[in-house]
Amino acid sequence: MRLPSVLDYRFWLLLAAFCLSVIASFQPQWRTQQDRPEVLFVVDITGSMNVRDYGPEGHLHSRLDEVRQRLQQTLVRLPCGSRVALAVFSERRAFLLLEPIEVCENFASLSDTIAELDWRMAWEGDSYITKGLESALEMAKGMNLSVVYMTDGHEAPPLPAAQTQIGHMMMQGEAEVRAQTLNRSPSPRADASAAEGVIVGVGGAKLSPIPKFDETGHQIGFFGADEVEQENRNGPPPADAANREGWHARNAPYGARPATGVEHFSSLKEPHLRSLATAYGLAYTTLGSAIDLSKTIVAHSKKHQVATPVRLTPYLAGLACALSVIFYMSAFSGVRRRGLFRSAGHPAKSVSFTS
Repeated sequence: MRLPSVLDYRFWLLLAAFCLSVIASFQPQWRTQQDRPEVLFVVDITGSMNVRDYGPEGHLHSRLDEVRQRLQQTLVRLPCGSRVALAVFSERRAFLLLEPIEVCENFASLSDTIAELDWRMAWEGDSYITKGLESALEMAKGMNLSVVYMTDGHEAPPLPAAQTQIGHMMMQGEAEVRAQTLNRSPSPRADASAAEGVIVGVGGAKLSPIPKFDETGHQIGFFGADEVEQENRNGPPPADAANREGWHARNAPYGARPATGVEHFSSLKEPHLRSLATAYGLAYTTLGSAIDLSKTIVAHSKKHQVATPVRLTPYLAGLACALSVIFYMSAFSGVRRRGLFRSAGHPAKSVSFTS
């Protein structure tokens, strides 16, 4: 078959396909400005995060194990150009491990650091969830990041009765009460579209025993009721104090009997975490799939503009292939028409593609 002449449209199809292939071989890029999230991940590493309530029965793993897995999977789904910092929470404050770094170029470092997160890194046994959130928010503010606070919400010691009452009030829509108690201006109520930051609830709804470890890190059982503070008796007593055995307004405002409760068991404290999210203007979600978590983080985080390169090679190569297919299909259909013309008894005509 002769090459098509410049007057034939197939000549331009072949030329365009060749030119596109040559351009694609140089791997051209187009830069465009896109929004990318800036996030400070804060992971709770206190004792209750060792509770095993994830996975199938008989093969349960701890909340901290689940956070590590889910966090690594979430990083994969964050777009390149995102900036991520990492901190851990114990006692009453967050401690920064990694300053903000770009997620794709430093993925190995981020993933390895997350894999090494361990409850042994905790510096105290207490777990003041609210104070830890305030510390994380202050840290994130200094770096202009949004907080993703991952915790089961288990306060240890328990909240005083006055603060528990404030939590109930916030769940009824009175978030400014908490803000005033903390001597800070009230944050806007958490809005699905306006919140910049997320509290991620970790753990199951069912109460589960908290593992106890010795000084070498080996589990030696579970915490008992007499080993955990069951009630915080700081501040004003609760409303039912007068009905307790041995109550005396001055000498025994909480009653004479020792406190009883289920603080040696742990579950996801979702009402408490929702109230904190409301008070501090954050979104709330649970530790679901990595796809859902990454979408929530991107939707509720601060953004920065990044010049993102878009590779044009796949598009150019695909267009060149499409033009080549059109060229060969048109050439094949032309040959087939000539064959049918001859088979009908007509004399063959000389067909030339030259001008």
